[in-house]
Amino acid sequence: MYYFCSMVKLHDTSVQKEKVVIVGLITGRQDEKLANEYLDELEFLVDTSGAEVWERFSQRLENPNTATFVGTGKLKEIADFVRVHAIDAVIFDDELTPTQIRNIEPALECKILDRTNLILDIFAKRAQTAHSKTQVELAQCKYMLPRLTRLWTHLERQQGGIGTRGPGESQIETDKRIILDRISFLKVQLEKIDSQMMVQRRNRGKMVRVALVGYTNVGKSTILNLISKSDVFAENKLFATLDTTVRKVVIGNLPFLLTDTVGFIRKLPHHLVESFKSTLDETREADLLIHVVDISHAGFESQVEVVNKTLEEIGAADKPMIYLFNKIDAFTYVEKEEDDLLPSTKENMNLEDWKHSWMGKHENISLFISAKEKTNIEEFKKVIYEQVKDIHIRRFPFNDFLYQVFDEE
Repeated sequence: MYYFCSMVKLHDTSVQKEKVVIVGLITGRQDEKLANEYLDELEFLVDTSGAEVWERFSQRLENPNTATFVGTGKLKEIADFVRVHAIDAVIFDDELTPTQIRNIEPALECKILDRTNLILDIFAKRAQTAHSKTQVELAQCKYMLPRLTRLWTHLERQQGGIGTRGPGESQIETDKRIILDRISFLKVQLEKIDSQMMVQRRNRGKMVRVALVGYTNVGKSTILNLISKSDVFAENKLFATLDTTVRKVVIGNLPFLLTDTVGFIRKLPHHLVESFKSTLDETREADLLIHVVDISHAGFESQVEVVNKTLEEIGAADKPMIYLFNKIDAFTYVEKEEDDLLPSTKENMNLEDWKHSWMGKHENISLFISAKEKTNIEEFKKVIYEQVKDIHIRRFPFNDFLYQVFDEE
């Protein structure tokens, strides 16, 4: 009996990661370097979703092919790879139209997703509260609505017969009506939740509000935990936290509210921006913004531009801001040869060079820290204290003498 049991092959119960291929374009508006940055980010999104990238394809086109996104030759190349390696899904770096999806699916014969779909899937997985779950579902419904036709292509292929075409059309219309009703319901639910959150914000009194903003995965939650001594979930993944977190912080004798907001990302789906407007209210209503930047990222300057553009779109660009360049412990650069007479490039600028670049020339304060190694955190706290104190004094002038006593101590 023992011998028989030892010969039994145990079944592998481990969850196998989905095998994914990612596809991007090099266009007139997106050169090869930028296209590769986008694909790197898309690969990180795939990893965050729990899948694994097996291959990445890119093609140089002036504009995406209106029928198949990439050219027919490239599509065949992708199809061959998908068939040989039994790929589960192909993910495109831009939002696909219903027509493109309908044309690509039969050619690749696997699951087809685009960047928007992937981000929505990650958001759905990360959402914890009723507020964020409702926001994500609303965005998903808005995304799904114009793409319903492809879900019923099996009805379009029926030939002849009484009423075969009619039921197909009525089914699509029925689904549209169901989704439109759901969108209306979710909007009502969001209005109720937003009203409750507005009351909560009012109940916080006149305390100064500071908001952490920035690109996704730059360390905002880690900084919140460090300053407020809380335990907000933080992970080296994109969109590790979706729900806005507010903590009361006291530095010296000065209390204020510190908010961790959802991270921004390039090519952020319009549906998500619309659905998450209420979450962004925390940013709009803040007295001071701390723009956290991952200085170790090769494309951190473009990330800064994305965040500033988004702040402009939501009406928060005119607020006082501190630039907080995080992850200096991971910052690397290519050292320039002594006999190299060519001008310095971004790749061989060291930290001191960056400090004397645009970062040190604009009106906003720039600080350089490592939240992980707790480097320059005391300097960061001191700057926050001074900024919050100035805001508080303007709001409550009669308390000025209290700060003078504390500063003297």
